[in-house]
Amino acid sequence: MIKKIGLLVILCFHFNAIAQEDAWVYLVDKENVQASIANPITILTQKAIDRKSMHSVSIDERDVPVNENYIIQLKAQTGITVLAKSKWFNAIHVRGLQVDISALINLSFVNEIIYADNNLNSKTVISKPKSDFKFESARTTYNYGNALNQIQMFNGDDLHIANYTGAGMTVAVIDAGFPGVDNIAGFSHVRDAGNILGTYDFVARDVDVYTNTTSNHGTLVLSDMAGFVQDNFVGTAPDAEYYLFITEDAPNENPVEESYWVEAVERADSLGVDVVNTSLGYKSYDNANYSHSDADLDGLTTYISKGANIAFEKGMLMVTSAGNSGASGIAAPGDAPGSFTIAAVNANSNYASFSSQGSNIQLTQKPDVAAQGQASYVISQNNNISTANGTSFSSPIMAGGIVCLWQALPNLNNAEIMQLVRESASQFNNPDYLLGYGIPDLSLALNQGLSVENFTAIDTNLIVFPNPVNNELNVHLPSTYEVGNITLYNILGKKVLESQVSQANRKVNVSHFSKGVYLLKVEADGFLKTLKLIIN
Repeated sequence: MIKKIGLLVILCFHFNAIAQEDAWVYLVDKENVQASIANPITILTQKAIDRKSMHSVSIDERDVPVNENYIIQLKAQTGITVLAKSKWFNAIHVRGLQVDISALINLSFVNEIIYADNNLNSKTVISKPKSDFKFESARTTYNYGNALNQIQMFNGDDLHIANYTGAGMTVAVIDAGFPGVDNIAGFSHVRDAGNILGTYDFVARDVDVYTNTTSNHGTLVLSDMAGFVQDNFVGTAPDAEYYLFITEDAPNENPVEESYWVEAVERADSLGVDVVNTSLGYKSYDNANYSHSDADLDGLTTYISKGANIAFEKGMLMVTSAGNSGASGIAAPGDAPGSFTIAAVNANSNYASFSSQGSNIQLTQKPDVAAQGQASYVISQNNNISTANGTSFSSPIMAGGIVCLWQALPNLNNAEIMQLVRESASQFNNPDYLLGYGIPDLSLALNQGLSVENFTAIDTNLIVFPNPVNNELNVHLPSTYEVGNITLYNILGKKVLESQVSQANRKVNVSHFSKGVYLLKVEADGFLKTLKLIIN
């Protein structure tokens, strides 16, 4: 972005602002950790606690808020502006002169400082010995109008017909502005049902996401999930509940937006959100020193992608646009293993040339799947139905479909839902860097998922331990089965192990597998169970 500044005094101010640096200040500890974990209702909503319990997601130190007294002390330091905070990282995003930021290391509660400009990190020693604080690691029929093709492409309309329209599911939309959502007819359905549960602008620090915004991007994105115009337009999850969060400071590109985003997903987790849609991506910044290199986009390096991976661990399903950079590649957090990354196709299911392509830089298959993102139909803030291009729209179109699928299969966890969607896709056996596993068939995914749930309900005696596992996994089949087969899938959906277990041979060696989240499928004669396995 080029900014024209006419007056010398303004120009001088601008150069002074350039000297300001962004950095993350990591703190040494938190307060009342064990008491908070023992009484989680003090730090999480009941819905969040219930979701974590249903999907066996542990409540740990990362769920405990940042010590507010530390934040107060940071705000009091010379030249320091506090912009964002993260309980998952126990970190504060600050801005100030380098000399003032570096001085923060002298505070007893500051453990480490990492600058957004990596050049400064290589020149500046600003860390302390590690502290003892550790992070663990009826039928519904719609006339879709113009929106028919974009849901019919992955048979999401079949889920609607089966009365899975998102009811009871909670979605956080993390984006730019949402003008018009509070008053135009295209969103009256979601408003009248009381399904906009809350809003927050993490940039302006207030609850108004509708006015004084510099972008209508969030409105367009939300319409593809929640929009409804009788006989003319239906979003893919019209009856879900929504939180609307702004983390994008639209006129600027600065790494603080990554910190705003992490704050937003932390709040989403605390509120019991099931699915997060992110139609944002970060690689290049106004200050080139802050920009991410291609090598940074491995899914594990950038602040926002590390946040996406924790959000996945916490049980949320993170649907993310691949980006609109074509061969230049996927940006963060779409590169994260914990993100379910959506590419774009046109109305004929062919690759859209702008859709960001994956590469071997990413440690997992990216993109994951694809949906319509070229000439996608949206509702604007003026209540007009029009078309728009971008993975910004293929992402929410697919996210809404996944919301409905998870509504139908509530006993499955986020990893299992993602795997079902991958396995249903058009090129599951031959994924590529353009469309990933291809275009899903959510009707097929639902049928497969229902068979898994039905078999799971029969089982009360399968024992798999330890979980997490380091070296040797024990699989004890129910006593009525002498022999069974196990299949292990990694997070990108590829089969990495197939073996047999029996009552006499229950042990499986997994020591040679990389750390991470896997899906373990256990099968015997007429028996099937799929569960999430963590390898340390």
